[in-house]
Amino acid sequence: MATTAEQMRAWQGPAILSFGFRPFFLLGAAWAALAMVVWVMMLSGNSPLLTAFDPVAWHAHELLFGYLGAVLAGFLLTAVPNWTGGLPVTGWPLAGLVALWLTGRIAVAVSSALPPHAAMALDLALPVALAGFLLREIIVGRNWRNLPVLILLGIWMLANAGFHIQALGDGLPAYGAELRLGLLAAIMLISLIGGRIVPSFTRNWLVQQKATRLPAIAGRADKIILLATAIALAAWVAAPEHAVTAALCGIAGLGQAWRLARWQGAQTAAEPLVWVLHVAYAFVPLGFFAIAGAALLDYPTAAAQHVWMAGAIGLMTLAVMTRASLGHAGRPLRATPAITALYVALIVSVAARFIAGLAPGQDWPLHLAAGAWILAFGGFAVIYFPILARPKPARKASGGGKVAAR
Repeated sequence: MATTAEQMRAWQGPAILSFGFRPFFLLGAAWAALAMVVWVMMLSGNSPLLTAFDPVAWHAHELLFGYLGAVLAGFLLTAVPNWTGGLPVTGWPLAGLVALWLTGRIAVAVSSALPPHAAMALDLALPVALAGFLLREIIVGRNWRNLPVLILLGIWMLANAGFHIQALGDGLPAYGAELRLGLLAAIMLISLIGGRIVPSFTRNWLVQQKATRLPAIAGRADKIILLATAIALAAWVAAPEHAVTAALCGIAGLGQAWRLARWQGAQTAAEPLVWVLHVAYAFVPLGFFAIAGAALLDYPTAAAQHVWMAGAIGLMTLAVMTRASLGHAGRPLRATPAITALYVALIVSVAARFIAGLAPGQDWPLHLAAGAWILAFGGFAVIYFPILARPKPARKASGGGKVAAR
């Protein structure tokens, strides 16, 4: 059987189809920026879409299920073969998966012109294919450790289906349990996978710097915090404004903050590719505190939700995309000033969006949040286009001046 490297070298087509992260990260970032432009147009009453979703619902859906769907596809298609030792999806099969994602975006955009449930079926095609891919890899590779990832992917898919169903009815899906269920899956994925990669990448960098204090090794405490996180999120899905939910979210936030503090993020200020992972993960406990505060202090829950939506999801995915694209494309793992500016822009966007939620009568925070978001993801698409669309650079062979494919 061909190895991963042999299968990648056998592909003679466009470089962008040589690995899953290439097309999905590029198109996902471009869509994140474009969708925000469309959202601003919808707010001004000039919607270019024929969607059955109300403007707020479309905006929420295309972040949580559209954009995140592309990033999940790029991440899983790249990471799972490393986890299981299986072969990556490359070439025309990968192009087919990209086509499924694009079809979903178009279907949602023109859903009012389609038969009932057609947009839902088309939008769910890629997640179903991803779930099948992940299930096969887990079974063939006996990689049972990653079964929770498949379960969370399934919950995220069910939330997407419920979002569509509620949109077809009389409800407002952006304010319903379906959106919260999708957020539950996303935050648990960040807690689970982020709990592996943030301390791992931090440890690798700190070892290179000859640091003496390294991130704590995951243990029983981490499992307890993940359980507390799941319980708090489940309570929030079922009863978002209940006092018990606020208390559970406060406890989960404290646990997540303690977990993050043990990963030695304070020592990583010299490398943006590393510190951004810690800042992104910090939005998980901050989101719990914001949710608890919304229940206790009676400010709009939309402000609290965006700490997770734009902060935890937005910044963590941007952090992973910038780092993974460099590493897998054979580029040095160093953040340029331009890449660092992307992180700063997104952090500004999250802060401005939270302020906008607390002061709904003010327009400038929304404009700042939208502009900074477009700068962050549009900037990624521009900066990373040559990295993602061109072949991996060749490197010199150790024995002389000849070059060999990496």
